[in-house]
Amino acid sequence: MTTKISGIGMTSQRTRDRLIVRLQQQGIKNLDVLEVMKNLPRHLFVDEALASRAYEDTALPIGHAQTISQPFTVARMTEILLEGLPKKKVLEVGTGSGYQTAVLSRLVDRVFSVERISPLQNQARERFYQLQLNNIKLKHSDGSWGWSEHELYDGIIVTCAPEEIPQELLHQLTEGGRLVIPVGGSTGQSLHVLDRHGNTFEETILDPVSFVPLLSGAI
Repeated sequence: MTTKISGIGMTSQRTRDRLIVRLQQQGIKNLDVLEVMKNLPRHLFVDEALASRAYEDTALPIGHAQTISQPFTVARMTEILLEGLPKKKVLEVGTGSGYQTAVLSRLVDRVFSVERISPLQNQARERFYQLQLNNIKLKHSDGSWGWSEHELYDGIIVTCAPEEIPQELLHQLTEGGRLVIPVGGSTGQSLHVLDRHGNTFEETILDPVSFVPLLSGAI
């Protein structure tokens, strides 16, 4: 088990280290984010047949027409989310493989993550148990509604793209809280950042991105 987590060959620490250098060269500056991703075994979050590609800076399929985001995207969104006020309590919409969830769990006190595809959620739960990540709570649910039972959140990160920002997510942000979300459809997507100030939201549009769409209904 220890060897499986630490990795060998194309999943070894040396391969991870090379990925971190590439992320730094692409502009990732948050040292805490880089350190977590350096030590987190991404190869455990993909199918064993794809493990040798886990530390390429690319998205990979995880089944059910879903993907694990490329490492740069994970680092970029996490870095943006953690800027500014401290983030102790974070909601993630779209657990997927659980990789982004795991990164967050080592940087904030509590992570609440919702996923609409039950088999993906079950696989992610097993990975969290294997890695002894005990500050994550999971819910099988339509992500556009967030998770109102645990609101308000210091930060919300969305790993699938709606065509419009779900207003319910904005209402679940605390004062000074931040939402990081890809928005758009087949004609293109961009990364949006919304900061809550009272009942108003300051919106910034950043990089072009490519995510699977946010779909309604739990399966």
